Amino acid sequence: MMRWSLYGIGSVPLAAAVLAACSDDAKTNSGSATKSEKTAEDPVKKWWLEGNFAPVKKEVEEFDLDVKGAIPTALAGLYVRNGSNPSSGDSSHWFFGDGMAHGMRLENGKAKSYRNRYVQTSLYKTGADFGSSPPGGETNQGNVSFINHGGKLLSSGEVGFPYELSPEDLSTVGAYDFGGKLTGNFTAHPKIDPATGNLHFFGYGFTEPFLMYHVADATGQLIHSEPVPAKGGTMVHDFAITEKDAVFWELPVVFDMEGAVQWIEDPDSGAMPFKWDPEFGARVGVMPLGGPASAIQWSDIDPCYVFHGVNAHRDGANVVLDVCRLSSMFNTDGEFAGDLSLRRWTVDTENNKVRDEIIDTDDGAELPSRDPRIVGRPYRYGYFVQTRPTEGTVDMGGLIKRDYKNGTREIWDPGPKKHTGEWLFVPDPDDKGEDAGYLLTYLHDDTTEKSELVIVDATEIKKGPIARVAVPQRVPYGFHATWVPV
Repeated sequence: MMRWSLYGIGSVPLAAAVLAACSDDAKTNSGSATKSEKTAEDPVKKWWLEGNFAPVKKEVEEFDLDVKGAIPTALAGLYVRNGSNPSSGDSSHWFFGDGMAHGMRLENGKAKSYRNRYVQTSLYKTGADFGSSPPGGETNQGNVSFINHGGKLLSSGEVGFPYELSPEDLSTVGAYDFGGKLTGNFTAHPKIDPATGNLHFFGYGFTEPFLMYHVADATGQLIHSEPVPAKGGTMVHDFAITEKDAVFWELPVVFDMEGAVQWIEDPDSGAMPFKWDPEFGARVGVMPLGGPASAIQWSDIDPCYVFHGVNAHRDGANVVLDVCRLSSMFNTDGEFAGDLSLRRWTVDTENNKVRDEIIDTDDGAELPSRDPRIVGRPYRYGYFVQTRPTEGTVDMGGLIKRDYKNGTREIWDPGPKKHTGEWLFVPDPDDKGEDAGYLLTYLHDDTTEKSELVIVDATEIKKGPIARVAVPQRVPYGFHATWVPV
């Protein structure tokens, strides 16, 4: 099996960076604490401040960008990707930088504009470190993902409230709490039901309620919130929906109070708020979509960890769920992150049993994307970035397209000196076929030290990019993106 190189790099501070202390009842904090000065040299090599991981210093704006190839006219909108970009030039890890939006507007076959803008959170405005005060509410860096829903472009961190940005110029409108109805956390991976337009999302915390489930209607109004029965405080990064179900996985990366307190007091201490505890157990929960959460049915699985699900759907009494599975995470026995494999979990809801099927162990597939029109429905294709084996850093290479019907895969490799990130699938509005659309990401070339937006036809990925758009400045490696149609 392939050792995962995206999160499991072997440095303890990364654990705190992946998901910091997050409590649903954490008080909203303006981030008034200032950055503390270090009294000793940091022993961890800060690879996240080197090469194309390093932050860019300027917010730029440029129009009518150079294009090689042809941008499909079907692509009319804004591609915007989030990432970590510490405004001070320093951070205790890659995941602790201030959020930065990198947006490219496409229209009429042209690249109309590029902008990069900081997400102006309370922490960014005061220059405070994440961890200088309890995370929650406005106190987060909004640096993980973007969500386009209900006429709003929202920037999400792992915890706290999302921040609203203007899709016109990427300026920050402010923290968004759904008109005061959201009192807990908003995670980075909500799901939009393509049938209703409803946004299903959750938040987790260290104290009861450990897991909260929410629904916002198609206009963005929060219409439902309730606690989900959970065993304790665990790290829940993602979940899934079907046309009938909300699907959670409760896995043995558990809250560690001592580590959390130490981490909040000193983010560079090497402490972490979570630890690997296989004795806690692992299980998958299926509840009715929209509630009630009291009807959730839990089924036990072998201990593991999953950051990202691919998709899920109903098949009679079964719920079929595809995930990127790690054999362990935050393991203190010398193995920081375990082996990565693609898995299919088939949950028998009548007997509360799960069949765990290995799909692939060799391609290093992570950061999955799918056609948003078939979220929660039977589907055929998943799209992934291919992570490359490496020591002491992260190396994301090419594009993987997996055909779940035929059990095959296709790969486009840009070459060893070129690196991509998450590939966002944008549907062709004139073709309803599942694979009809385009895959977008930013690509960086080590040899030229330049970045570009690349566009791949999802039906012909082996041909590589059909269009490349020069970016006026380097785009550091980042996290998740969304598409805002014109």
